[in-house]
Amino acid sequence: MESAAIMPDDIVPSAWVKCLPPDIAEAPLAAVAEERTKGVVIYPPPGQIFRALELVAPEEVRAVILGQDPYHEPGQAMGLAFAVPSECKKLPPSLKNILKEYAADLGRPLPAQPDLTKWARQGVLLLNTILSVREHAAFSHRDIGWEAVTDAILSSVSALPRRVVFVLWGAPAQAKRGLIDETRHAVIASPHPSPLSAYRGFFGSRPFTAVNRLLEEAGRTPIDWSL
Repeated sequence: MESAAIMPDDIVPSAWVKCLPPDIAEAPLAAVAEERTKGVVIYPPPGQIFRALELVAPEEVRAVILGQDPYHEPGQAMGLAFAVPSECKKLPPSLKNILKEYAADLGRPLPAQPDLTKWARQGVLLLNTILSVREHAAFSHRDIGWEAVTDAILSSVSALPRRVVFVLWGAPAQAKRGLIDETRHAVIASPHPSPLSAYRGFFGSRPFTAVNRLLEEAGRTPIDWSL
């Protein structure tokens, strides 16, 4: 007798289904669901893998901040690249560096409990190139099929008629640059905010003011980055 199919906990939001090839997320979602049935801890938690897409419809995207994969320690990943839940008490090093650059770029104080959903609700797509990860194991889901999904997401955003600013932090994000139509959109590329690379050009890059300048040049409303 065949075993019952393992049902995923996450589904692609309806606003994005029309932009993506049919069933493109089926294989990675099935892989995640199967690992979870075996007791493997996967981040982000069930129901949050597509949180970035839930908060920003395709036509609402004004900027994309592209990361690598979700945080892999408990209580951190929430389906938005670089973001953590409000109850998270220990900020990941990459987020700490983003906030340092935020404060230096915008002349604002360091927020104690940053809520990056404020950015998402303004059309900032906080997307990772890989959408899930095993606990304590960075990049552990790099080969289960997420790359095809996020490539399709980026391609669909690139097809939008109005300028979107793509912020590519780190080599895995910059490897996606070929998916972006730079005749209509803008790209900001810098090293990843990780402690291993932040001092090689992330600090001092002023990405937040750069995004707004590039949006305003195209007649688009700037982002209110305040946290």
